[in-house]
Amino acid sequence: MPINNDQATDHIAPSTDIDAYLNSLRYLRRLSALTVSNYARDLAELAVFCRALSNQNDASRGFASVTHANIRKFAAQLHSRGLGPRSIARKLSAWRGFFDWLGEKVVVSSNPVDGLKAPKRGKPLPKALGADDAIRLVASPNPLQEDGTTMAACNHAMFELLYSSGLRVSELAGIDVRYTKKDGYVSAGWIDFDAGEVTVTGKGDRRRSVPVGQPALNAIVEWLSLRNTLVKADEPTQASQGNAFALFLTERGTRVSPRVVQLRLKAHARALDIPTDVHPHVLRHSFASHVLQGSGDLRAVQEMLGHTSISSTQVYTSLDFQRLAQVYDAAHPRAKKLPNK
Repeated sequence: MPINNDQATDHIAPSTDIDAYLNSLRYLRRLSALTVSNYARDLAELAVFCRALSNQNDASRGFASVTHANIRKFAAQLHSRGLGPRSIARKLSAWRGFFDWLGEKVVVSSNPVDGLKAPKRGKPLPKALGADDAIRLVASPNPLQEDGTTMAACNHAMFELLYSSGLRVSELAGIDVRYTKKDGYVSAGWIDFDAGEVTVTGKGDRRRSVPVGQPALNAIVEWLSLRNTLVKADEPTQASQGNAFALFLTERGTRVSPRVVQLRLKAHARALDIPTDVHPHVLRHSFASHVLQGSGDLRAVQEMLGHTSISSTQVYTSLDFQRLAQVYDAAHPRAKKLPNK
């Protein structure tokens, strides 16, 4: 049950320093009641640590003797209890502000929280489909959508290209049928069928060219045979964002937006009963993971993804190691767990 400010401070009384500090937050800095309540709770925990440290009844007497090492120990105890890095960072911030205030009152000579940071949050691994699921996702028709329709062909081409070339969804939406520079409009991306590659403009307006697999090229050719029925050539190119040149279109003949691609892909995955929450970036992650697994060439994957730093690409080595660990566990006789007796 949530505690109010008075409850938070009463159970550590008499702590006149904490009470006075909370009042300064409440009346001088005019922080919200919820914020002050959070400060009170964090400072109550600090007081408990200080009591245990000094073995004194008056928590306020322990504040002046708290050291940087003590605060580090307090934070480590919080971490060992399973408290998340974000919550620990909030507590350290509250404690730092309190010791700054004590310093102004000449209660402490230095702030023991200065320079101390919360544990780093673990960087979650990107979600990637297995190769079989990825191929089924991009190659299979939607069972809830009539095959051979214009939008079915458009979706098939988009999904194949996302997985074939590891594009960002914004890059996919910006692709034109061919490079165009006309009336102030310049293509951000385009398909080169002769070279078998797609050129896109990614983050930081950096342009790159990525190979396109034959299944994706075939799907695009099939889509192009139906695309002309949607093109509105009489619309102004700038006002329509180059709709007449866009490779992928909506039913109204306008360039697809990243949101449209997201919704279509999610609906397609659900229709195929693929359990993962599929969005366009899952296909980008799958592309990177599968190319890395097959080649081991991290630099090539970095270039195809358009990463400026190799560290952004190295996360896929963790995915690859997970796959290798699974193979090892399944195949190596000494890796198998002993049966329960």
